[in-house]
Amino acid sequence: MKEQYRIAAKRSLTPEIGQISVEAPLIAARAKAGQFIILRVDEAGERIPLTISSAQDGKVTVVYQKVGGTTLALDQLQEGDCLHDFVGPLGTPTHVEGYRRVAVLGGGLGCAIALPVAKAMKEAGAQVDLIGGFRSKDIVILEEEMGRAATDLYICTDDGSYGYHGFVTGKLEELIQGGAQYDHVVAIGPLMMMKFACKLTEKYHIPTTVSMNPIMIDGTGMCGCCRVTVGGEVKFACVDGPDFDGHQVDFD
Repeated sequence: MKEQYRIAAKRSLTPEIGQISVEAPLIAARAKAGQFIILRVDEAGERIPLTISSAQDGKVTVVYQKVGGTTLALDQLQEGDCLHDFVGPLGTPTHVEGYRRVAVLGGGLGCAIALPVAKAMKEAGAQVDLIGGFRSKDIVILEEEMGRAATDLYICTDDGSYGYHGFVTGKLEELIQGGAQYDHVVAIGPLMMMKFACKLTEKYHIPTTVSMNPIMIDGTGMCGCCRVTVGGEVKFACVDGPDFDGHQVDFD
């Protein structure tokens, strides 16, 4: 009998961003930071990848932005409703061990992905500075959860309405210049944010990981939609990633 992927909990984080927790005990038991799932709302629906924000007590939590037909249809489902497909965990987990101090940068919705990475790195023994960037105070998400996941949390807003006035890269450079000695930086968010984070960390010779999320269809490396160029070689984000050496990624 086909397992039913029942929505156990649902909440709105902002008018444009929602969060659901899905009963998927087999996936939850295996999921690690940095991995993702692919879901279908119904039999005729498209497959969309969503990064796992948390996995515990037999439930997998994902965060989505209402930007297209599938995410709008997903948002119409309520607690108790079931998804047609929920496949995972997919992708290579983020490397989280062996660091003394790390900075994890999240941009907007990328904070939902940065959250489990920061949590896993902290649990592995690192001091974790989590820097979350948003356009303004009214769209800040997961602040309480990020605060628990990190050693220190810094919220940045483009318009200065909350926290640090500026981009996450500005806050990161301020911390570096203030004496923070990072073994590693992880940047997760819009392409431009990750690109300029890597330009900054190259200047300071800090190894940097980015999470690439291009269009995906099957999540197995067969369709070829999620090609990225890393170190001059073609990689598939779904199976070779989504994490890559940011200093090797051809963002252009």
